[in-house]
Amino acid sequence: MKTTQISILNNINKITKKGWNKTDTIWLLGLYGTAIGAGILFLPINAGIGGLIPLIVMTVIAFPLTFFSHQALTRFVLSGKNPSGNITEVVQEHFGIIAGNIITLLYFFAIYPTLLMYSVAMTNTLNSFIINQLKLIPPPRAILSLFLVIIMMIIVLFGEKIILKVMSILVYPFIIALILIAFYLIPHWQGAIIETLNISKSSNNIWITLWLAIPVMVFSFNHSPIISSFALVKRIEYGKYAEIKCSRILAYSNLLMVITVMFFVFSCVLSLSPEDLYIAKKQNITILSYLANHFNVPVIDWLGPPLAIVAITKSFLGHYLGAKEGLNGIISKVLNHLGKRILPEQLNFITSLFILVTAWLVATLNPNILKMIETLGGPIISMILFLMPMYAIRKIAIMNKYCNNISDLFVIIIGLTAISAIFYSFFY
Repeated sequence: MKTTQISILNNINKITKKGWNKTDTIWLLGLYGTAIGAGILFLPINAGIGGLIPLIVMTVIAFPLTFFSHQALTRFVLSGKNPSGNITEVVQEHFGIIAGNIITLLYFFAIYPTLLMYSVAMTNTLNSFIINQLKLIPPPRAILSLFLVIIMMIIVLFGEKIILKVMSILVYPFIIALILIAFYLIPHWQGAIIETLNISKSSNNIWITLWLAIPVMVFSFNHSPIISSFALVKRIEYGKYAEIKCSRILAYSNLLMVITVMFFVFSCVLSLSPEDLYIAKKQNITILSYLANHFNVPVIDWLGPPLAIVAITKSFLGHYLGAKEGLNGIISKVLNHLGKRILPEQLNFITSLFILVTAWLVATLNPNILKMIETLGGPIISMILFLMPMYAIRKIAIMNKYCNNISDLFVIIIGLTAISAIFYSFFY
C-alpha cells in the first residue's frame, strides 16, 4: 500500500514538474466551450421553476455529476492498447465487434442530432436578431442557413487545433458576459424564491422537479463529444501519465463550469419569481430574452442574441469533433466489412460534406421534430457517458484499479435517473 502511494506521488510530481502549458489551457477552455452552449440559457428556467431546494441540491451535485462521469469516459478511452485508437476502436477492443458496432452507432446518434439542433438554433437566433434588433429584412432562410453552416465548416476544415483555438477564444467573452449579467441582476434580487423553502407545502413537486431537472443538467454540462479527442491528444503528449494530467484538466474545467454557470443560474432565479419562470418556460424563450422583456433592459436585449450565437458556435464545433469521429467509425466499419479501404483524407471529406449538407437542409426546413430528436438522444448520451464506463470499470481488468464504490454508485444512479426522467417527460 505504501509503495503504491509513493508511486502515485512520484507520477504526480513528474507531471507537476512539466507544469501547466498552453495546450492544457486550450483544452480546458475547449472542454468548457463544448459543454457550456445554448442549453445554459434555458437552465435557469428549468432549474429554478421548482423553487430553491432543487436548485441547492443541483448545485451540490453539479461538480461530482460532471467530473466523475467524464473522468470515467476519459479513462475508458485511455485504456485502449492503440495509442491513436478513438472511443469507437476502444469499445470494439474491449467488448467485441458486434458491441463495438452498436456503440459506434449509438455514439454517433447521441451527438449528431444535437449538431443539427445547433444549426437550427444558430439560424433562428441570427434571423431574430436581424428582425428585432437590426430592424432589417433577413435573407431567405435557405441562404442564411447555408451561409452560417459554411462559416462554421470553414473553421472545421482548418483542423482540430484551429477548432480548439477558436473555441478557447470564444469562451472568454462568453464567461465574461455570463458573470457581468449575473452581477448586473444582483440589485434585482428578491425574496419570492425563498418562500419555496417550505418543504411541507410542495414536497412532491420539489422532488419531481429535481428528478426532471437531472437530464437538463446532464445536457447542459455534457462535453462527452470532445472527450475522445482530448484523451488521445494528451496520451500522445504525456504518455503513461496522461490519465493524471487529463483528470487535472477535467477537474479545473468542470470547476470553472460549475462556478460560472451556477452563479449565473442563481442570479437569474433570485431576480424572478417561480411564476415568472413558469411563464418563461411556457413562452419557450431563453432566460436572457425573458429578462430583457421583464425588466425592459435594452443592454440584455442586445447582448442576448450575440451571446447565444457565441454559445451555439462553441458547442457546434465541439460536437462536430464527436460527430465526425462517430461517422468515420461507421463508414470505416462498413467498408472493412465489404473488404474495401479508404484514405483518411477521403473519409474526412465525405464526413464533412455529409454534415454540411444535412445541417444546411435541417436548418432550412426548421422542423419541430428536433425537440423530439434531442429528447431521444438524451438516453443515449446517459448510457454512453454514465453507464458504459461504469460497466467497463468492473468488466475490464486494466480498468479495475479505478473502482470506487461511492463515486461509481453515484454515477450509475445519476445515469439511470436521467434516462428515467427523460422517458417520463417524453410520455407525460
